[in-house]
Amino acid sequence: MELDTLKDLYVHVLKDLFSAEQQLVKALPKMAKASSSKELASGFQQHLEQTKEHAQRLQQILSSHSASTRGPKCKGMEGLVAEGAEMIEEEADAEVKDAGLIAAAQRVEHYEIAGYGTARAYAELLGDQEGANLLQTTLEEERQTDQKLSKLAKSAINVAAAK
Repeated sequence: MELDTLKDLYVHVLKDLFSAEQQLVKALPKMAKASSSKELASGFQQHLEQTKEHAQRLQQILSSHSASTRGPKCKGMEGLVAEGAEMIEEEADAEVKDAGLIAAAQRVEHYEIAGYGTARAYAELLGDQEGANLLQTTLEEERQTDQKLSKLAKSAINVAAAK
């Protein structure tokens, strides 16, 4: 794909985000299974359902631009998911592993927040108000997930890991 215009770049970013979300759909159940904390496992399961909605929104936006979801694999997310998989395989105290899973998940959330913020800015510049609104909704959900992870880490998981 040639990137001659901002719209080309916008579509490219949307496809990259779609690839990232698809990778997370596969990774989140593994993270939930690896969690010893029921609350953390439940959070990963809830975010899995949200992630599926995020992918549907991206599909909707791409479709409105007559573009498919097909594109190269998101290498950034591939690396972040690989790091999360390494944490799953670590031999560690259960609470320490949970703290590591939260850290891996927050790196993912921050990556997504950056990507969705960029895509929303492009949508606004290009006059794609519907796309901008959908991207803003997802951006807010990603921020909320990050905040929930921080709260869980500070109130329970990291505290238990420190003992």
